[in-house]
Amino acid sequence: MQSDNKYYLVVVADESKAVLYSRERLRGPLQEMRTFENEAARLKTDDIIADRGGRAFDSHGQGRHTMTAEKSDPKQHLAEGFARQIAEYIGAEFHKGALRGYALVAAPRFLGTLRAQLSSRVAEEPYATVDKNVASQGADVIMKLLDES
Repeated sequence: MQSDNKYYLVVVADESKAVLYSRERLRGPLQEMRTFENEAARLKTDDIIADRGGRAFDSHGQGRHTMTAEKSDPKQHLAEGFARQIAEYIGAEFHKGALRGYALVAAPRFLGTLRAQLSSRVAEEPYATVDKNVASQGADVIMKLLDES
C-alpha cells in the first residue's frame, strides 16, 4: 500500500457471494481482502418461507382472502440484507478515510440492489461499474473488465 495507506476497493458480487479486492493504483493488480457469503441465497424459496401466508378479513364487507400475495419476495429480501452488509463495510471504510474510491462489479439483478443500499451510506459514486455476473471468476478476469470500462 502507499504511504498514506489509502486504497481503491473493488467489490465483485452477486446475491450469494461478494469478494472484496484492494488495489494501490487505479489500474494496479488486485489483492483479495475479504469474502462475504450469503448461504441463504442458494436456498429455494420454499425452504426460506417457514409457513404459508395467513388469512385476513376485509375491514368492511364479507370478504376473506389469503395474505400470500402481500408478502414480499423472500429472495429479494435476503439480497437486500446481503447488499446492506456489503454497503455497511464500504461505508465504514470511507468513514475511516481508508478509501480513494471504489468500483462495483456485480450481477445485473444484484447491482441495483447494492447501489440502493450504498446510496444511503456512501455519498461518493463508484469510479467504475460493471454489470456482469463474474463473482466466481478470478482476479485476472476482474482486472480486465475494469481496465476496459
